[in-house]
Amino acid sequence: MADSRPNTGNGNSRDGSTAPPPNPSTPKAPSSPQPFSLIQPSELQSKKQKRKVLRAFRSVFRAFPIITPACKFPTSPGLQTDSHISISGIRVTGTLFGYRKGKVSLSIQESPKCLPSLVIEFSLQTNALQKELSAGMVRIALECEKRCGKEQVKLFDEPLWTMFCNGKKTGHGVKREATAEDLHVMELLKAVSMGAGVLPGNSETEGVDGELAYIRAFFDRVVGSKDCETLYMLSPDGNTGPELCIFLVRM
Repeated sequence: MADSRPNTGNGNSRDGSTAPPPNPSTPKAPSSPQPFSLIQPSELQSKKQKRKVLRAFRSVFRAFPIITPACKFPTSPGLQTDSHISISGIRVTGTLFGYRKGKVSLSIQESPKCLPSLVIEFSLQTNALQKELSAGMVRIALECEKRCGKEQVKLFDEPLWTMFCNGKKTGHGVKREATAEDLHVMELLKAVSMGAGVLPGNSETEGVDGELAYIRAFFDRVVGSKDCETLYMLSPDGNTGPELCIFLVRM
C-alpha cells in the first residue's frame, strides 16, 4: 500500500531528488549603484559670498576720486607685468569629451570635485575638434537670439545655440542635463586638474571597447555683460596664449 503522507520538509521530494536547503546568510545583490562623490556647486556659496563682499568693497573705493601724484617712481625696464593674470575672470574647470565617432560635449564645473554647472552637447564630432586643435588656435562661438517680450534667462540657461568653429557654421549646441555617463566621466577625472587623454568607454556609439577622448583645463570665465561671456583656456605653462576660446553671445 502506497504511503499517502505529505512531505514533511526533510529535503526529499516525491520523485526522490534532493532540494538544496535555503541559506539565509547569502548576501543579496545591491539594488542601486554606488552614489557619486561629486559635491553640489551650492556647497561653495561661502566663497561666492566672499566674492560679493570683495566686489562691494571695491565699488566703495571706486566712488572716491582718483588723485594722480606729481612724482612718479622709476620702473625697471626688466620688470614686466604678467599678462596671463586674470583680473575680472573667474577660474572654472572645463572638460571637452566624447567618443571619437560621436559628438563632443562641454562640461563646466566650479572645481573638479563639483557636479557640472553646465553641459552643452555640440553637433561637432570629437575627431573633427581634435583635428582643429592640432592645427592651432580654435575659436568656438555660440550664439542665441534674445527672447522678445519674455523675461531673459541667465546666459548659461539658454537651451539652444548656433555653433561656429573658426568662423564656419558647424550646427548647433544643445544644453542638457548631465547623464549618468557624464557623471561617471567627471568622477574618473576628479583628480585631474589639467590634461588630455582617453578613457575606456561603454557606449552604443563605439561599443564597450571604444575610447572616450577628453581635454581638461582651467578656463577664465570673463563676463562682459548679461548677454556676453567668454571662456579662455589657460595654458599649463603660462608662456603662450589660450589655445581655445569659447564665446557665448546672445544677440
